[in-house]
Amino acid sequence: MSTAQVSDFFAVLALGSLVIGCWGGVEALASGAEARARQLRPVLLPLALAIAAVSTAGSLYYSEAAGYVPCELCWYQRICMYALVPVLAVAVVRRDRSGGWYALGLAVIGLGVSVYHYQLQLFGSEGSTCDPEAPCTYQWVDSLGFVSIPFMAGCGFIGVAGLALLSLRSQQ
Repeated sequence: MSTAQVSDFFAVLALGSLVIGCWGGVEALASGAEARARQLRPVLLPLALAIAAVSTAGSLYYSEAAGYVPCELCWYQRICMYALVPVLAVAVVRRDRSGGWYALGLAVIGLGVSVYHYQLQLFGSEGSTCDPEAPCTYQWVDSLGFVSIPFMAGCGFIGVAGLALLSLRSQQ
């Protein structure tokens, strides 16, 4: 498979994560969410873990297999995403209901970096303080005409955040 085909596959997964995250966030805010969230509780954090693990694998694919050099903002996003994997894994194994709080914090921070990074790529004339050899404005991937690596990371963070919010609602 070519890197473009892998990127299209990851783009579709990212959009799926975006849908799941938005659904989870809206569902968490809806009235009567507690009962529905309690029914879904067994799958919420494991699904968030799957999203974080696939996102981590995707970032490793791009740097290790495709040879794309990560910029400084990519590293900050990786710090948040990579940390989500063990945090969610421990929460799932221990059936720790407060794991959603830890995941939510990391996901929100990572999402903020992703949004900033994505807008830098869209509006590159704003400039960047990143390394000239790995500029934050350079777009390695452009799947479906709008999906770049920071966009995919942002979708992963939204997916984790939405599921974490819904898991927190299941505790009420």
